[in-house]
Amino acid sequence: MSVSTAPVLSTPADDRFEPIASPINASIRLSDEQLYVQYEIHRTVREIRDGRWQRIGLQFPDGMMVDAPRVSDSLSRELKRIRKKDTPPEPRANLSRDRITGNAEGIASEVGALDIKGTSQPSESTEEDQEHYLTILGDTSYGACCVDEIAAEHVDADVVVHYGRSCLSPTARLPVIYVFTSPPLDLEAAIEAFKRTYSDVQERVILMADVPYQSHVPALAQRLCDEGYSNLFATDILHNPGSPLPNRTVPDEVQSDLEALKACSIFHVSHPPNSLLLILSSRVRAIHTLTTATTTAAPEVLVSNTSVLLRRRYALLTSISTAPILGLLINTLSVKNYMSALAHCQALITRAGKKSYTFVVGKLNAAKLANFAEIEGWVIIGCWESSLVDSGEFYKPVITPFELEVALQGDGRRQWGGEWVGDFGSLLSRASAAVDETNADDGPGYVADTEDGGEGSSSAHWNDEESDDEPPEFDLRTGKYVSRSRPMGRPKPVAAASSQSRDVAATASSALIQRAKGDVAAVNGVVSPGADFLRSQRTWTGLGSDERIAYERDADGKIIGASMEQGREGVARGFAVAGSAEG
Repeated sequence: MSVSTAPVLSTPADDRFEPIASPINASIRLSDEQLYVQYEIHRTVREIRDGRWQRIGLQFPDGMMVDAPRVSDSLSRELKRIRKKDTPPEPRANLSRDRITGNAEGIASEVGALDIKGTSQPSESTEEDQEHYLTILGDTSYGACCVDEIAAEHVDADVVVHYGRSCLSPTARLPVIYVFTSPPLDLEAAIEAFKRTYSDVQERVILMADVPYQSHVPALAQRLCDEGYSNLFATDILHNPGSPLPNRTVPDEVQSDLEALKACSIFHVSHPPNSLLLILSSRVRAIHTLTTATTTAAPEVLVSNTSVLLRRRYALLTSISTAPILGLLINTLSVKNYMSALAHCQALITRAGKKSYTFVVGKLNAAKLANFAEIEGWVIIGCWESSLVDSGEFYKPVITPFELEVALQGDGRRQWGGEWVGDFGSLLSRASAAVDETNADDGPGYVADTEDGGEGSSSAHWNDEESDDEPPEFDLRTGKYVSRSRPMGRPKPVAAASSQSRDVAATASSALIQRAKGDVAAVNGVVSPGADFLRSQRTWTGLGSDERIAYERDADGKIIGASMEQGREGVARGFAVAGSAEG
């Protein structure tokens, strides 16, 4: 990709990381009653008490940070009030007149009347009644939709309370309390917009909403049923991104037959993320989106069309197919199975004869990725929402693990009917035989995993051929021949070695051999693509790299050492050199 100016390798001051704005208006101060309802203070306190958690992390998106101190104070106040209410009063002895007068027998009788067993043993709620520690988690490590387990572990939190919209991706370590902070919705305007969109009361429609507006779906469905719409299905929250409707329940007939979903239309309250639109575009008949902007007098209903977005994604993955070096961006450390997804992508790249480098990155921007010019394409491993990066500011393509699978198929098999998968679980649950079959026919660099190391298998027929006989590879965008699309070559089958050969290998590997001048590092006998790029194409290789060190040598070629000289003496404010002072 040619650019007219040099790339800016620092994050712009006005760079914004959150593509989806918060539905909460930060300029409006909520009353105490609105705050309790908006942030579900009582439910949060009840779940904290039921879970017996003591250290709580409160994660807020940027748009709700203005209410974070008040929410924290309200939770602390309610937890303290309930703790005092549930704490039993200390037992007091009914001292008699005999104790006052110092009668020993009276004192003994009063002490014997105390409930020693009840006061000496801690009650079941002793641990629960300890003080709670609440910590506000401000700047998230990754996207605001994901639970920030990294920041929570820094404060040793037992649970995270996540506020605002969420991708509902399963977490790896900590339990989560989700508070969606439901914003208001004009039901009357929504009903009128629905009636304008669907004139047939018998049409099969599924009611969905963005996570913050999901609480309005039951009331909207009831009002529409009163209007005569009897073929509606109101979805509910389901913590499963791999569901046919991600994180939503589906009708009973869809559970038995997924094809039944294609006969349904979706009426979605608030604009969904692009990843959800791509997932639903191949599963339902139509998607109608109800805008929730407060600036317009009446909400509008938009017909979602993902054809342009799908064509753009397909163009990105075709450019990745000829890239020799790929970068794997780990954009989450909290989503479950992210390590399995990383291993899956590494295996795909290795079988294709390409080289991959792994990076852990927080909030993604073009400035960070521009520092690695040798990387021809990036594969982002994050939550199912944030993995889709659709921006023209990046200098190299950024695709998802699913798109990587499609990109590394051979040109003769690469067919994409519009299906798009964003969830790790759905991607990894596919049978390994299907993945092997996809790469076996004409995916260069693939060797079947058989007991004989691939010999004799139909997919390893080219393993014994010369490299010149491999099928040529062309860039589908430019039509040019690509000579270095598989820098790592064919993966070699691992054969069982005898004990004698292992001893010889161990002896040979223990010897130190001086690397010849100009040589670069090798991986399994193949020159490292990154090191080769650094040597041949990078014009700047580090501080001091342009300085050449020259040594004086004698007639035999040995380095002549410098003679010993007396150095300076004294302190920094006045050194003494050869009897004179300098400062």
